[in-house]
Amino acid sequence: MERADQFIGQSLAFLDAVERASRAAPLNRPVLVIGERGTGKELIAERLHHLSSRWAGPLIIMNCAALPENLIEAELFGHEAGSFTGAAKTRHGRFEEADGGTLFLDELGTLSMAAQDRLLRATEYGEITRIGASKPIGVDVRIVAATNENLPDQVERGKFRADLLDRLSFEVITLPPLRARQGDVPLLAEHFGRRMALELDWSNWPGFTPHAVAALEAYGWPGNVRELRNVIERAVYRHEDPERAIDEINFDPFHSPWAPARSGTPPVAAAADTPANGAADGPAATSVNQAAQPPLSTSDFRAAVADYERQLLEDALQRNRFNQRATAAALNLSYDQLRHALKRHKLQDSAA
Repeated sequence: MERADQFIGQSLAFLDAVERASRAAPLNRPVLVIGERGTGKELIAERLHHLSSRWAGPLIIMNCAALPENLIEAELFGHEAGSFTGAAKTRHGRFEEADGGTLFLDELGTLSMAAQDRLLRATEYGEITRIGASKPIGVDVRIVAATNENLPDQVERGKFRADLLDRLSFEVITLPPLRARQGDVPLLAEHFGRRMALELDWSNWPGFTPHAVAALEAYGWPGNVRELRNVIERAVYRHEDPERAIDEINFDPFHSPWAPARSGTPPVAAAADTPANGAADGPAATSVNQAAQPPLSTSDFRAAVADYERQLLEDALQRNRFNQRATAAALNLSYDQLRHALKRHKLQDSAA
């Protein structure tokens, strides 16, 4: 099955990491992949496997942090029937499943010291022993391991075996965070945006406004490419007009004036009144009504009323991040009423 995720990027830092993986792939040696969450460590492991002579063999993936410590050894090395409570029958471990192929150990830094001891023997001698067995089993496995931990620091703190690190670090590929990949954010945003538009059956891909692209490039991306994909897909599916470029980007899906307060933070008092259309009268509506003030005097009544109405609309749009449905609720208007008002004041291009 074809994966949805691909290597996309043009920055030198990114291309250098991919090139190093390509050069290491044909060698039957272990590789360590280092990087923050969401940088593509599993994609690098797949590249190392598919470009090697083991490409026709199995690629077995194990997240070392996904299992409790007392089950990791049984998962890696297997067990004999009756070796512990619940072991009703003999079970092959991940090493045996990966025989002739590649074993990808994600979150390597979470392995217990006991599991590290057994892993060292497997990498050093190509032998594993099932739990409860007396005889070792030969396996032909290439190990690719990944972590976002500083393993040399873990060695100094006594949390990781120095000899195991020496054995696994024939090649170390460190993936750059997205914030260091100059020029890659717009490229990735375009890719994820088009893919989401296709999923939504849009006949047209409107792209992003320069304002949206600037916001994407200025953001720090602590979750890297995985976070970027979520932000872009969310922006596309929330966009209401495929004929207009996407301008609204929501980096924090948890942000809301009605979000539960953090521990120790007193709750904010709720608004007393509810508009007739059933929409909650949120903070945006209150601040909009306070911000726009009518002129005290005028020589042209109609022009003054029109200017005041336009000011109300502009303030409401800005405070609701140009979301038309939220703006309509804040002004106690129906969606169609708001659209007519925007058209009358020629504000369609400023609303999302």
